[in-house]
Amino acid sequence: MGTADVEAVWRIESARIVAALTRFTGDFGLAEDAAQEAVAEALVSWPLASPANPAGWLMATARRRAIDAIRRRTALQDRYALLAAGPVVDDEIDPDKIDDDVLALMFISCHPVLSPEARVALTLRVVGGLSSEEIARAFLVPVPTVQARITRGKKTIAAAGVPFELPPAAERRERLGGVLSVLYVIFTEGSTATSGDRLLRPDVAYEAIRLARTLAALQPDEPEVHGLLALCELTAARFPARTGPDGSPVLLEDQDRRLWDFSAIRRGLAALAKASTRGLGPYGLQAAIAATHASASSVEATDWDRIVLLYEALGRVAPSPVVELNRAVAVAMASGPAQALAIVDELIASDRLPGSHLVPTVRGELLARLGRQPEARAEWELAARLCVNQRERSVLLRKAATLS
Repeated sequence: MGTADVEAVWRIESARIVAALTRFTGDFGLAEDAAQEAVAEALVSWPLASPANPAGWLMATARRRAIDAIRRRTALQDRYALLAAGPVVDDEIDPDKIDDDVLALMFISCHPVLSPEARVALTLRVVGGLSSEEIARAFLVPVPTVQARITRGKKTIAAAGVPFELPPAAERRERLGGVLSVLYVIFTEGSTATSGDRLLRPDVAYEAIRLARTLAALQPDEPEVHGLLALCELTAARFPARTGPDGSPVLLEDQDRRLWDFSAIRRGLAALAKASTRGLGPYGLQAAIAATHASASSVEATDWDRIVLLYEALGRVAPSPVVELNRAVAVAMASGPAQALAIVDELIASDRLPGSHLVPTVRGELLARLGRQPEARAEWELAARLCVNQRERSVLLRKAATLS
């Protein structure tokens, strides 16, 4: 077994291993460190002799590492004795079982005491099994920055005395929103990278989907969990058509819809049906918008009036300037650019999206459709200056050049 095999097993089993170690040691940071040491040992050992039970091997090795660390803490001899008398290791990893330990791990990684950046880094590292290098590559930040966020996060959890346990039912529902928002941030970065030379980061987006599926299996009665999963699946279904062979963005009206992933669309619609049992929340409403796009054969055949209504509902339950901007785009398709331009100008007047390239991008589209070409060109040039994703910037400059 080589490096790829170690990485594959770790990606699948990491959450269970860290969760089990945290439950036994009561120390989240120690558990994560011991698990990482086990992976490092596997990278050396497995090419020489492949274990019959890779997950059990990682768990056993990590457990020994944790015991060694606790041994060195002379003040914790009682805990070491408890660990030494623990259950048989190979019985601790059941590949077919998803238990509350993984859910507890998610709630710890997304705990409110942590900064948003630390929540994302810890979730990807501890629950997702990504390395610091992978996280740094995904979010285009230096590796030491990621490592510092993870280290600070673990120290914060220890200092705050966060227990390894599921929050009470009432508190769990209250904090579930934080878990969902972390997964949403991870997926959004994967579906439209905020910077860099790629529009998509599919590996990041698919990791968010994998975590959302796990959460849906652990919390099957929470509609918004299914809503987020549906949104991710339906959005990712368009990935194959969103970029050309050279990686350049392909706008929705130009996409070859035959390239869309119809298996992902079916999964997304099934998740949306589960999300609809008690009325749609913010993620469910966004998924419903994505489903409307997915069911249309073309931009012209899209039910834009329905999308406008869904954005209006979304604006009531989760108001934000981005929702208003997207509503303006839908209004332009349903009722014409003049009415939509009034919405965008109101956003500009209220200065609710300062420094964002999205507002001049949309305003440029509306002005171009109204025949106000010089103004449209100026808006797209402004958007290009504000945009930090090289692929998106190239599209904006190309649009501006066509109006020169």
